[in-house]
Amino acid sequence: MSAPGYPGSPNQAPYPMPQPGGHSVAPYPVPQGGYGDPGQAPPPAGFNTGYNSGPPPVMYQPGPVGPGPEYGGPPGGIAPAPVAGPAVAVGVPPGLEYLTQIDQILVHQKVELLEAFIGFETNNQYEIKNSLGQKIYKAKEKNDCCTRNCCGSLRSFDMKIKDNSDREVIRLIRPFRCVSCWCPCCLQEMEVQAPPGTTIGYIKQDWDPCLPKFSIQGPNKETLLKLVGPCFACNCCGDVNFELRGKDGDKPIGRISKQWSGLLKEVFTDTDNFGIQFPLDLDVKMKATLLGACFLIDFMFFEKVGEANQRSSVFS
Repeated sequence: MSAPGYPGSPNQAPYPMPQPGGHSVAPYPVPQGGYGDPGQAPPPAGFNTGYNSGPPPVMYQPGPVGPGPEYGGPPGGIAPAPVAGPAVAVGVPPGLEYLTQIDQILVHQKVELLEAFIGFETNNQYEIKNSLGQKIYKAKEKNDCCTRNCCGSLRSFDMKIKDNSDREVIRLIRPFRCVSCWCPCCLQEMEVQAPPGTTIGYIKQDWDPCLPKFSIQGPNKETLLKLVGPCFACNCCGDVNFELRGKDGDKPIGRISKQWSGLLKEVFTDTDNFGIQFPLDLDVKMKATLLGACFLIDFMFFEKVGEANQRSSVFS
């Protein structure tokens, strides 16, 4: 007598599995199309196998060069991720690839103890983070002691913005300019370079008797976007919003917000927190230029030097 065939044999249907109490249950279902040929090689790594149909993962800014953390160990900051070919757009300046994946940036100014206690102005330093609070860039002002303490918030400076591998990816150049609406021929401006030496945009203050207005320009000084602030840029227990609009000044498409940091920080220090929102599909060079606009707004309206009060409008 021949032995019974096993479930799944080509000549015999699967038999029910006996259970206590005399009941029987059907066997486990076989996936449609079978389990596949054991001799067939698995699909190559990196290709879609049908389990993931969502968007590609967000690419992180590279971390410091060196060996990665051991298996099972704590993560060391933001881990680097490989840059896939399709995820990198053509024409993106090196180091700005991550900006193509996000629509929001947070800017936090570091607290300088020497400046807070004795009022001696030091170079401003900032941390630039994503919406999850992960640091993606760091920025530091560069100029001399005399310029900082004599010219105050109107001072000229170069600002270097570096990624997590300490590579300079953006440079901001601000010349000495007037800020009052009474001097329309010498208003504020800033040049944005990425990489350093290659100009990708400008921020220029537009003359207006009441409102702080700025033009976000391309490398050929063509106006692409507009920024419009409130009549009084004073954050008394609230945020101050500068609306981002199209070049025709129509409906808002984003904003730069000076965020309320709390009473103690606002009174005793000049450390500021900003949020920048822009369309996800905005040109990455314009995103970098808006980052420069955030720093220009900070120096114009929210920088306090010594006993001098910060500005609150285009009149003062």
